[in-house]
Amino acid sequence: MRPARERKPKVAPALLDRLVEAARKSLEDDKAENVLVLDVTGRADYADRLVIATGLADRQIQAMATHLQEAFEKEGLKLRRDAIQGSPDWVLIDAGDLVVHLFKPEARGLYGLERMWGPESPAAEPDRTPLPDDGIGGSTATEDDDE
Repeated sequence: MRPARERKPKVAPALLDRLVEAARKSLEDDKAENVLVLDVTGRADYADRLVIATGLADRQIQAMATHLQEAFEKEGLKLRRDAIQGSPDWVLIDAGDLVVHLFKPEARGLYGLERMWGPESPAAEPDRTPLPDDGIGGSTATEDDDE
Protein backbone atom coordinates (compact mmCIF):
# COMPACT_ATOMS: atom_id res chain seq x y z
CA MET A 1 0.00 0.00 0.00
CA ARG A 2 1.30 3.41 -0.94
CA PRO A 3 1.54 5.70 2.11
CA ALA A 4 -0.88 8.60 2.14
CA ARG A 5 0.76 11.84 1.18
CA GLU A 6 0.73 14.06 4.20
CA ARG A 7 -0.06 17.64 3.38
CA LYS A 8 1.87 20.19 5.35
CA PRO A 9 -0.34 22.88 6.89
CA LYS A 10 -0.05 26.27 5.26
CA VAL A 11 -0.81 28.02 8.55
CA ALA A 12 -0.32 26.89 12.14
CA PRO A 13 -3.42 25.21 13.66
CA ALA A 14 -3.77 27.91 16.35
CA LEU A 15 -3.66 30.62 13.68
CA LEU A 16 -6.21 28.71 11.62
CA ASP A 17 -8.64 28.73 14.57
CA ARG A 18 -8.10 32.47 15.06
CA LEU A 19 -8.62 33.14 11.35
CA VAL A 20 -11.88 31.17 11.34
CA GLU A 21 -13.16 33.13 14.33
CA ALA A 22 -12.01 36.44 12.81
CA ALA A 23 -13.82 35.54 9.58
CA ARG A 24 -17.00 34.56 11.42
CA LYS A 25 -17.02 37.81 13.44
CA SER A 26 -16.23 40.00 10.43
CA LEU A 27 -19.00 38.38 8.37
CA GLU A 28 -21.51 38.73 11.21
CA ASP A 29 -20.58 42.41 11.57
CA ASP A 30 -21.16 42.87 7.82
CA LYS A 31 -24.60 41.22 8.06
CA ALA A 32 -23.62 38.26 5.89
CA GLU A 33 -26.35 35.65 5.64
CA ASN A 34 -26.09 31.91 6.23
CA VAL A 35 -22.46 31.90 7.41
CA LEU A 36 -21.24 28.30 7.43
CA VAL A 37 -17.88 26.92 8.52
CA LEU A 38 -16.99 23.49 7.14
CA ASP A 39 -14.13 21.33 8.40
CA VAL A 40 -12.73 19.61 5.31
CA THR A 41 -9.56 18.31 6.95
CA GLY A 42 -8.53 15.12 5.17
CA ARG A 43 -11.24 15.54 2.52
CA ALA A 44 -9.81 18.45 0.53
CA ASP A 45 -6.15 18.73 -0.31
CA TYR A 46 -6.21 22.52 -0.69
CA ALA A 47 -7.68 23.59 2.69
CA ASP A 48 -8.75 22.44 6.14
CA ARG A 49 -11.65 24.89 6.59
CA LEU A 50 -14.14 26.47 4.24
CA VAL A 51 -16.23 29.47 5.19
CA ILE A 52 -19.26 30.09 3.01
CA ALA A 53 -21.43 33.19 3.32
CA THR A 54 -24.03 35.06 1.31
CA GLY A 55 -24.20 38.76 0.52
CA LEU A 56 -27.16 40.36 -1.17
CA ALA A 57 -25.42 43.00 -3.28
CA ASP A 58 -22.09 43.58 -5.03
CA ARG A 59 -21.17 46.39 -2.64
CA GLN A 60 -21.87 44.22 0.39
CA ILE A 61 -19.77 41.35 -0.93
CA GLN A 62 -16.87 43.69 -1.81
CA ALA A 63 -17.04 45.26 1.67
CA MET A 64 -17.09 41.80 3.25
CA ALA A 65 -13.95 40.84 1.30
CA THR A 66 -12.15 44.03 2.29
CA HIS A 67 -13.09 43.62 5.96
CA LEU A 68 -11.98 39.98 5.93
CA GLN A 69 -8.60 40.98 4.53
CA GLU A 70 -8.25 43.56 7.33
CA ALA A 71 -9.33 41.02 9.98
CA PHE A 72 -6.76 38.49 8.73
CA GLU A 73 -4.02 41.13 8.83
CA LYS A 74 -4.92 41.87 12.47
CA GLU A 75 -4.36 38.17 13.18
CA GLY A 76 -0.95 38.30 11.51
CA LEU A 77 -1.78 36.95 8.05
CA LYS A 78 -1.11 39.26 5.14
CA LEU A 79 -2.80 37.85 2.06
CA ARG A 80 -0.93 37.60 -1.21
CA ARG A 81 -2.01 39.99 -3.93
CA ASP A 82 -3.68 37.15 -5.86
CA ALA A 83 -5.40 35.64 -2.79
CA ILE A 84 -8.70 37.39 -3.54
CA GLN A 85 -10.40 36.37 -6.76
CA GLY A 86 -13.74 37.76 -7.83
CA SER A 87 -16.50 37.38 -10.36
CA PRO A 88 -19.88 39.13 -10.54
CA ASP A 89 -21.53 36.53 -8.24
CA TRP A 90 -18.70 35.11 -6.15
CA VAL A 91 -15.57 36.20 -4.29
CA LEU A 92 -12.99 33.63 -3.20
CA ILE A 93 -10.38 34.44 -0.56
CA ASP A 94 -7.49 31.98 -0.22
CA ALA A 95 -6.02 32.34 3.27
CA GLY A 96 -3.93 29.17 3.17
CA ASP A 97 -5.73 26.39 5.01
CA LEU A 98 -8.83 28.59 5.17
CA VAL A 99 -10.75 29.39 2.01
CA VAL A 100 -13.65 31.86 2.17
CA HIS A 101 -16.42 31.88 -0.42
CA LEU A 102 -18.70 34.93 -0.59
CA PHE A 103 -21.71 34.37 -2.83
CA LYS A 104 -24.79 36.09 -4.10
CA PRO A 105 -27.79 33.88 -3.21
CA GLU A 106 -28.33 32.51 -6.75
CA ALA A 107 -24.67 31.57 -7.19
CA ARG A 108 -24.51 29.87 -3.79
CA GLY A 109 -27.46 27.69 -4.75
CA LEU A 110 -25.97 26.96 -8.17
CA TYR A 111 -22.53 25.88 -6.93
CA GLY A 112 -23.82 24.02 -3.87
CA LEU A 113 -20.55 23.88 -1.95
CA GLU A 114 -22.41 22.79 1.20
CA ARG A 115 -23.71 19.75 -0.66
CA MET A 116 -20.22 18.99 -1.98
CA TRP A 117 -18.23 19.53 1.24
CA GLY A 118 -20.81 19.61 4.07
CA PRO A 119 -21.38 16.94 6.71
CA GLU A 120 -24.13 15.35 4.60
CA SER A 121 -21.86 15.01 1.56
CA PRO A 122 -20.52 11.62 0.53
CA ALA A 123 -17.25 10.56 2.13
CA ALA A 124 -14.18 10.27 -0.05
CA GLU A 125 -14.04 7.03 -1.98
CA PRO A 126 -11.01 4.79 -1.46
CA ASP A 127 -8.64 4.65 -4.41
CA ARG A 128 -9.55 1.52 -6.40
CA THR A 129 -7.04 2.08 -9.18
CA PRO A 130 -5.51 -1.27 -10.15
CA LEU A 131 -1.83 -1.61 -9.38
CA PRO A 132 0.46 -1.91 -12.39
CA ASP A 133 1.07 -5.43 -13.65
CA ASP A 134 4.61 -6.53 -12.86
CA GLY A 135 4.43 -9.32 -15.44
CA ILE A 136 4.60 -12.08 -12.80
CA GLY A 137 0.97 -12.94 -12.56
CA GLY A 138 -2.54 -11.82 -13.17
CA SER A 139 -3.12 -9.96 -9.93
CA THR A 140 -6.12 -7.69 -9.79
CA ALA A 141 -5.09 -6.29 -6.42
CA THR A 142 -5.71 -2.67 -5.63
CA GLU A 143 -3.86 -0.44 -3.22
CA ASP A 144 -6.50 -0.91 -0.51
CA ASP A 145 -6.12 -4.71 -0.61
CA ASP A 146 -2.92 -4.48 1.47
CA GLU A 147 -4.87 -3.30 4.50
